[in-house]
Amino acid sequence: FSAEQEAQALRKAMKGFGTDEDAIIEILTKLNISQRQQVLITYKSSIGRDLIDDLKSELSGNFERVIIGMMTPTTMYDVHELRRAMKGAGTDEGCLIEILASRTNEEIRRINENYKLQYGCTLEEDIVSDTSSMFRRVLVSLATGNRDEGTYVDDALAQQDAQCLYEAGEKKWGTDEVQFMAILCTRNRCHLLRVFDAYRGIANKDITDSIKSEMSGDLEDALLAVVKCVRNKPAYFAERLYKSMKGLGTDDNTLIRVMVSRSEIDMLHIRREFLTMYGKSLYSFIKGDCSGDYRKVLLRLCGG
Repeated sequence: FSAEQEAQALRKAMKGFGTDEDAIIEILTKLNISQRQQVLITYKSSIGRDLIDDLKSELSGNFERVIIGMMTPTTMYDVHELRRAMKGAGTDEGCLIEILASRTNEEIRRINENYKLQYGCTLEEDIVSDTSSMFRRVLVSLATGNRDEGTYVDDALAQQDAQCLYEAGEKKWGTDEVQFMAILCTRNRCHLLRVFDAYRGIANKDITDSIKSEMSGDLEDALLAVVKCVRNKPAYFAERLYKSMKGLGTDDNTLIRVMVSRSEIDMLHIRREFLTMYGKSLYSFIKGDCSGDYRKVLLRLCGG
């Protein structure tokens, strides 16, 4: 890998009349995120221009958004997406839920630091001013990045948590959402898996079915996302991708975000889950749903 060579090749692809989009896709998709950062710096030092500015002026639409996303450091990409979800007309609740429910404590910590540096206010302040009621409280809880990340399971406590959830929802009239939040947003993964098993024994139904019948709207979506991420994160993202493309029209925001943010983390697992869950490959789904350079770059991120 030579950052110098790749920088020159990118310049060549954009210089003069017309842009060689295929060359840009080829160069950027074969590099990993840290190599792309090196190219960014080398481009500026050896060509004296800003690569992001050049790409923005040459590309457009969803294709541009994917390429710029790929050039953005992982944490900053999450930061920009969270900000986009809250600023502007309306709130993209799905984006807030997806990022905050699926990132690790360490990732959340970095997001918080960079968010404050970038925008001069905290992520929590923006969440509080942009969302309301119980949904707001779940997001604030997730945004503290304070989940227990150990692997210790206390069987008695797991049984007790399951009983608590049952009594907070199915067993009473009305729902005690705070109980759900306290348990689902703070306990470690191994413990929660045990809780879900115990819950099924007590309630005779899956925790997800209880959440669906006890909650609604954004709160329901947020708690379901937490449960799904605890159980099987790649399957959660496979479902996000499927829903972004199925039916009429495409939810490009979600499609681009998941493809860009997971491409170097668990894309292989996501592809496997997608095939298992929907009987079609993610590749064929993207192929049938997108077109042009946008499709080309997404297929490269998807791989095989």
